[in-house]
Amino acid sequence: MNINQYDKILLKDGRTASVVEIFGDGEVYLVDVDLPGPDWETIAVKECDIKKVM
Repeated sequence: MNINQYDKILLKDGRTASVVEIFGDGEVYLVDVDLPGPDWETIAVKECDIKKVM
């Protein structure tokens, strides 16, 4: 899967997020998960946690 910084992604658990930073050779992604309202939560995910790039 080709994932770039600032891509909007869909996680396997159904949440949407934006890629903030990519570590290593795409081993870990720092993403901002969309929450209700103007809020977000920053988490680290692996490619296996990502369903698709939107």
